[in-house]
Amino acid sequence: MKAKVLLSLVLLCGNLAAPLARAGDAVPAAPAAPPACELPSYLLTTESQLPRVADAIKAGKPLEILVIGSRSTTIPASEDSSYPARMQAILQDRLLPSETVHVSVEIQSKKTAEEAAATFVKLMEAKRPTLVIWQTGTVDAIRAIDPDDFRGAVTEGVSALQKAGADVVLMNLQYSPRTETMISVPPYLDNMRVVAQEHDIPLFDRFAIMRQWNDQGQFDLFSPSRGPELAKQVHDCLGRALAQFVIDAAHLGPAQQQN
Repeated sequence: MKAKVLLSLVLLCGNLAAPLARAGDAVPAAPAAPPACELPSYLLTTESQLPRVADAIKAGKPLEILVIGSRSTTIPASEDSSYPARMQAILQDRLLPSETVHVSVEIQSKKTAEEAAATFVKLMEAKRPTLVIWQTGTVDAIRAIDPDDFRGAVTEGVSALQKAGADVVLMNLQYSPRTETMISVPPYLDNMRVVAQEHDIPLFDRFAIMRQWNDQGQFDLFSPSRGPELAKQVHDCLGRALAQFVIDAAHLGPAQQQN
């Protein structure tokens, strides 16, 4: 029962899954980033690269991105506002008009890293993405999975994704000041960072990014009356940050972007 209560509290931004727009479908426009999305540059800086993303874009091939996530990946009845959809819109807006960007979502609801990783071989055979963004850690933290076992499961999952020919970005837990005192988060954050370093892949530090927004007053993530508008605003900023993170990690220059 405690785990269910914690999971309900942690899942800030949505609890239903729905498919994103197919390649070629209309996507939401990408207006200028609001001030609330501002972040210090170090939170979006990575020394690891996304070579397959860079090669696909330089060759004019469609950029296929698969987000493997949980309920917090989505916003009920407003999928166009979820961070994968916003990332797709921003990337489509930033890259050349001839470039096609398609983001799909695979929801692994209530699965640990080990349980999710067990599905990756078949998932990659079916999807064949250029880039996989794997959002994980929350369920393991709630269930108090042994941190060493968690690190081993993330390692196996990343290896499977890379072996299937995809670039990988790890995304860690979302930040919630209410649940930070109820579950032990640091061991899972640290182990994801270790795996990212060992495999030389980018880590999108969602936890630190959302804590920055909360601490600086951009978003009140502590309020018990969080509504759908707050979720949309947070997802919009996450989508923008992810799009910039991907562009920078792929080292895309002016020739691959619109002026």
